[in-house]
Amino acid sequence: MNNKTLLNKVLVTGATGFIGSRLLERLKIIDCEVRVLSRNTLIGYDSICCDLHQDSIPKFALNSIDSIFHIAGVAHDFQNNTETELIYYKVNVEATINLAKLAIKSGVKRFIFVSSVKAGGQSDTSDCMTEINQFEPEGIYGRTKREAEIKLLALGQESNMHVVIVRPALVYGPGMKGNLKLMLLGIKKGWFPPLPETGNKRSMIHVDDLVRAILLTADYDRANGEIFIATDGTPHSSREIYNAMCNVLGKSIPKWSVPKDLFNLISLINSRIKYKLNKLLGDECYSSAKLEELGFKAQKTLKDMNETDF
Repeated sequence: MNNKTLLNKVLVTGATGFIGSRLLERLKIIDCEVRVLSRNTLIGYDSICCDLHQDSIPKFALNSIDSIFHIAGVAHDFQNNTETELIYYKVNVEATINLAKLAIKSGVKRFIFVSSVKAGGQSDTSDCMTEINQFEPEGIYGRTKREAEIKLLALGQESNMHVVIVRPALVYGPGMKGNLKLMLLGIKKGWFPPLPETGNKRSMIHVDDLVRAILLTADYDRANGEIFIATDGTPHSSREIYNAMCNVLGKSIPKWSVPKDLFNLISLINSRIKYKLNKLLGDECYSSAKLEELGFKAQKTLKDMNETDF
């Protein structure tokens, strides 16, 4: 990859987040001129302050911009009341489409949207899903990401702007948040139970490999108008993830585990607990074969994980 399309000026949203901050580091290495659109000024960068939940995107924000990496968004289904749904829609859909429309008017050549595998819904089998598989997205997060994808691809077809959708699987690495971080802290403090080996399949990708995938899709014309799932190519069981975290923390791996039947019993208490346990022990497997056809190959896997990845 020569990044010839990225050597001019790029705009990054979500630049202070987990994925965005690593993308900024990479863009600096390949000598790109970067502007960031964020709620707060980012020292050392050409920054434009804009809260996508409340503010209109300034027209001048895209002056001289060649490529946009749109990472900002609202994640995690904390609750599903009406007010929360409006926030998800405002940021994940409206702000995304407004940015894309402004990009077209401003002559931006490339628009890379970092979505989520949640936008494709969840299969009821253990087969690894591809971009062709489309189920009803679960939760407001997945639904709004999917709606934004559909509208973005339509805008790309109506214009000359190169539009690509990247759907990351579960992302890990320095600064990660969410359930993986909670699991790591729980193992470190000794309260997270040893998981049973159920043979479930969960896809993951290191944040630095995700950044490489994002840049790759921006660099290839044949990626235009396409959706790409990004994984490291090796699904893992929840027990394997648990063991890898024990190794990172320097803790001995327990020779015992909590029986799966006990988890099944606990899940009968209420639907929320059942949902959480399904997320923990269920299948979330995705194929990145389409991305690999562009030449992508993950450089890091769960087995290579060390203390710098957390």
